[in-house]
Amino acid sequence: MHSSLNPQSPPPDPTLVSRRRFLGFGIGAIGALIASALGIPLVGYAISPALKKKKEDWAEAGSVAGFQPLQPKKIEYSAFRKDGWIEETVKKSAWVILRDGGDVTVYDPRCTHLGCAYRWDESRKSFLCPCHDGVFDINGKVVSGPPPRPLDRLQAKIESGKLFIMEG
Repeated sequence: MHSSLNPQSPPPDPTLVSRRRFLGFGIGAIGALIASALGIPLVGYAISPALKKKKEDWAEAGSVAGFQPLQPKKIEYSAFRKDGWIEETVKKSAWVILRDGGDVTVYDPRCTHLGCAYRWDESRKSFLCPCHDGVFDINGKVVSGPPPRPLDRLQAKIESGKLFIMEG
């Protein structure tokens, strides 16, 4: 048998790279390049929602000149909604109470029990939900019935005599 190493030939030079080793390094470098080319955008896509600053969208709900203090009034307003790629203007409603001192309280128009629409009963000075006899006082607190929590409030502000509402 013939040995590939000749005992009289000098040992291989450690600074020389064999063809096999060169191809291994080349394939590894190409793999790393492809992984980084795909990985960096994927990581950016995954963490970008956490880095985005949420834009506050206040919807103008009209003038507060027509509100009477401590007299709940149901209003209709238009709000801009963006859901993924769909952008639309939707009609919304809310209950508004002008407080002493000019502050306002704005309630979501759905009962906290099952989401039914409720109404203001002037004679009882309460919000009444017809679905399961839920009753709320003017401060939105549950007076009786099955609702598990007070009425949901919406963020509101008054600027230049106009009411602005922001949901959630």
